[in-house]
Amino acid sequence: MKIIGTGSATPELVVKNTELESFLDTSDEWIRTRTGIEERHIHDGNLEGLAAEAARRAVENAGLSISDIDFLICSSVYNRFMVPAMSCVVQGLTGAACPCLDINGACAGFVYALEMADAYLARGRHRNILIVCAEEPTRMVDWTNRATCVLFGDAAAACVVTSGGDDVLFRMHTASNIDVLHGYNSAGNCPYDKSGRTGEAMSMNGQEVYKFAVSSATEDIRALCETAGISLDGIDHFVLHQANLRILEAVRTRLRQPVEKFPHNLEHYGNTSSASVPLLLDELHRAGKLKAGQRLAMSAFGAGLTTGACLLTW
Repeated sequence: MKIIGTGSATPELVVKNTELESFLDTSDEWIRTRTGIEERHIHDGNLEGLAAEAARRAVENAGLSISDIDFLICSSVYNRFMVPAMSCVVQGLTGAACPCLDINGACAGFVYALEMADAYLARGRHRNILIVCAEEPTRMVDWTNRATCVLFGDAAAACVVTSGGDDVLFRMHTASNIDVLHGYNSAGNCPYDKSGRTGEAMSMNGQEVYKFAVSSATEDIRALCETAGISLDGIDHFVLHQANLRILEAVRTRLRQPVEKFPHNLEHYGNTSSASVPLLLDELHRAGKLKAGQRLAMSAFGAGLTTGACLLTW
């Protein structure tokens, strides 16, 4: 598998930390020092429009037309559609004519989608697979709770993959733990439902997530390098899920790698769930920072708890 095109789209509305001070017991300094986040993008409700735009840009960047896409995978944790799947909506908006499906791997969804695409390509049934990550975590949090609402932003990012690249290594893991990080859907009105379910904003144990994220990313990347027979120094870019700058720094320190190998953009977007890694990937690609032959290590973690890591040659 190889990535031949990337694209992204973010909402026009940018909310800076200082703007949150008007209704939250917080400050720009409090948020920056604890997370590294300075601002985030929040959309007006049209997430599917962002998803379609990111998809178009990825297909164009790949030098293809939408008719060349023969499979579409969409990663989305939460959006306004229960049915149909977000991928079906994106298919219609872009004019694609191919089968499609949604996955929910939480913030690790992009790496999970890459692994699925690699498997589909290996069967020889598909030529060009479009992966779209569309996320609106700002709709999942309690905006009176400064511990969670300041962390997230909305975005969509995409990539096109095809066969013909060097071998790609994946390491996937799930450790079921609902209590650490979860959010509940609102219930319907079934007269036979005795569960008492109601909607509930996202709940997160920040300390536990931090420990899980640092340990899993460190372990996964080391294991992939060992399998590939290369040293950590042989990795050119560590493209990690953009959740918290402290997490990135802790992983970098444990792996004993220089700062320049750990690019980040969370200061401008916050945590955009599964769109995080492909959003950063698109920025690096369009800035000309990714060179042919360079090795990339990607790693993400999310609710589940899920982890996904990938080692590929650009």
